[in-house]
Amino acid sequence: MSKKTVGIIFGGKSAEHEVSLQSAKNIVGAINRDKYDIVLLGVAKTGKWFLYDPETYLINESNPKEIALTNSNREVAVVPGEASAQIIDLSTQAAINQIDVIFPVVHGTLGEDGSLQGILRTINLPFVGVDLLGSAVSMDKDFAKRILRDAGIPVANGLVFKAYQKQDIIFDQVIEKLGLPVFIKPVNQGSSVGVSKANTENEFYKGIESAFLYDDKILIEEAVIGREIECAVLGNDNPIASLPGEILPQTEFYSYESKYIDENGAILSAPAELSPADTEKVRTTALQVFKVLDCEGLARVDFFLQANGRLVVNEVNTLPGFTKISMYPRLWSLTGVSYPELIDRLIQLAFERYDRKVKLKSVVFE
Repeated sequence: MSKKTVGIIFGGKSAEHEVSLQSAKNIVGAINRDKYDIVLLGVAKTGKWFLYDPETYLINESNPKEIALTNSNREVAVVPGEASAQIIDLSTQAAINQIDVIFPVVHGTLGEDGSLQGILRTINLPFVGVDLLGSAVSMDKDFAKRILRDAGIPVANGLVFKAYQKQDIIFDQVIEKLGLPVFIKPVNQGSSVGVSKANTENEFYKGIESAFLYDDKILIEEAVIGREIECAVLGNDNPIASLPGEILPQTEFYSYESKYIDENGAILSAPAELSPADTEKVRTTALQVFKVLDCEGLARVDFFLQANGRLVVNEVNTLPGFTKISMYPRLWSLTGVSYPELIDRLIQLAFERYDRKVKLKSVVFE
């Protein structure tokens, strides 16, 4: 069988740019080069796309805070239409050699909110991960909660405010409904970017200011007391769930630094020390969430398991981190799927979905 070419897109304009570079580094290092050729497409913080050499695309690659793209003069453009000429190298005006499938590793806004997925659909390329709709609704914590509640899946109570309602956010009124402490989150951010925990009125208003720096819609959410349980899901029509893991934060809450920078910021207990019944409940509910939110390919579902056995969905990550301390690949490794095998399965799932969708009629009259 001939080798396929995988285009890996990483970087991006979001606050998770550096996380994306770490994820890309790990995927490039683990992908089976006997089976796949790779083309690296880095998205600068300006939003421009560039072509990179796999040997020299990163600087400060061992420092999560300082990791960055190297300079490239090979800017690229995307062109909708036939698969033979979707991505153009502007320095030569020539199409890049055929790319068979895209592995997007752009975390956060414009990467896992449906924006990039829409571009990839437009240029008619198979791509790894959740499609446009599932990406958009899963990224938006407001809409995800509405959909999950409608399906009868427990979520934390919260209040949503848009930027124009900022003057209506009154500490006493919010605390009367949600209690203390509360978590304040940008609705369309991941990796705990812009998230803060408030125990006092001063922390409350500081948290609101911080959250609105990252989004024009914020969520103020009750604090759910429970064990932090995560479960990885893999598949399209017949997805499977990993063994659950438990996050044991070593800081006040599972922050951005705990997830991606400080290797001692959290301990992953995996498999989680759960009863067989609770393990099955986590895996079954993770699959239910995955399907309800129209996910395909991959996702990580995060829960709180309360002392009374109630399982509450915290959030769904449709493009979880692939860094060396990220939970998604670690959970699959514990479940018997190695990192290279996981990458291979995700690519095959991308082809499977594309083959299904390409058979759909796009015209009424022929």
